[in-house]
Amino acid sequence: MKETLQTLRNEMLNTVEENILAFWLDNMQDNENGGFYGQMRGDGMLVKTANKGGILNARILWSFAAAYRVLRKPQYLAAAKRAKDYIMQHFIDPVYGGTYWAVTYDGKPADTKKQFYAIGFMLYGMSEFVRATMNDSKVSEEEKEETLQICFNLFNIIEDHSLDIVYNGYIEAQTRQWGEIADMRLSELDANYPKSQNTHLHIIEPYTNFFRCLTEMEQAGREVNINNKAKVEVALRNLIDIFTDKILNPETHHLDLFFEMDWTRGAGWLESYGHDIECSWLMHEAAIVLGDNEVLERVEPIVRLVAKASEKGLNSDGSMTHEANIDTGHTDDDRHWWVQAEAVVGFYNIYQHFGDKRALDKAIGCWRYIKNNLIDYRHGEWYWSCDKEGNINTNDDHAGFWKCPYHNSRMCLELIERIGE
Repeated sequence: MKETLQTLRNEMLNTVEENILAFWLDNMQDNENGGFYGQMRGDGMLVKTANKGGILNARILWSFAAAYRVLRKPQYLAAAKRAKDYIMQHFIDPVYGGTYWAVTYDGKPADTKKQFYAIGFMLYGMSEFVRATMNDSKVSEEEKEETLQICFNLFNIIEDHSLDIVYNGYIEAQTRQWGEIADMRLSELDANYPKSQNTHLHIIEPYTNFFRCLTEMEQAGREVNINNKAKVEVALRNLIDIFTDKILNPETHHLDLFFEMDWTRGAGWLESYGHDIECSWLMHEAAIVLGDNEVLERVEPIVRLVAKASEKGLNSDGSMTHEANIDTGHTDDDRHWWVQAEAVVGFYNIYQHFGDKRALDKAIGCWRYIKNNLIDYRHGEWYWSCDKEGNINTNDDHAGFWKCPYHNSRMCLELIERIGE
């Protein structure tokens, strides 16, 4: 077993460095206009004039900051600083606060709506930068303090404008000036509802990371405002409750996807297996980072139930199906890159914390599928997806608004850390 895990760790290390991060360093840095290019099509064509998405840039920041924290290579710090500086210069709204949804290729506001999913990712990336550099002499104390203050600003923006004080939970989006917006969808593939599982998942994710960041700062002997940390803790506790009490379907143990303001389920009976397995480990991580044994004891049985429910999407080749509409009977059985990455982490998490060796087999089986089908060994990075016959999807981006070095680099870094030396 030890040899198997060490081999797995070595493969993760090689993949994150040589396949994923190298691709972004070698191909996607925009040396003319700053930051990173907004798109490379599935056929390999770099689109230098594509808009630059907030989600893409926040995820690039997180990926390189996390890589620097774990691997300590200077080129990763340089890329993280590049992403952070570009966000500060071009994405942060200097008038109304928060961050834009997208800017033009040369850094001008292109879509100024305030999507809280994207603002959450900005907090995720900024807090990871603080984690990675808090004890690093290569980053000035002024830069560290500035980044930490941005984290608090982003957190307060979400709490002040997204939190529903009537029914609880977080709404999807607002206008630039924090007014109501008719179309709250993340993308054309989503239903237009005021609340979604996806946005809550990617708010609990940065809140967990920010709370962990503040705890690590305290442990390192750095000054942390107790009242501000307490606000993050309260919000994190609340989000855990929202997942267990509102978003989790108690009958199926899948996560419902779309909701009205009062938490009435909308858009029909949908199952997203990738989100199920991703949520299982992110919810578990939130409870662990919170450090409250009573909360952890309540959450851990749910974690196992959600991970088990996600197995409905597993295929005989080790891969995981994307999602299904139970009402219509339609299944999107393409093997999307991000779903496979989250399956590896989610099932490894079940093995790591609960000793379930069958879960380890599922993680390794999915990793084997990734190696055989999704990794682009010629150009770097991963393909968007494969169909069930193994045909590669080159219609969707190789890098772009939604195709970022986040799910796959995080999978690698998570297993590198979890397996250890």
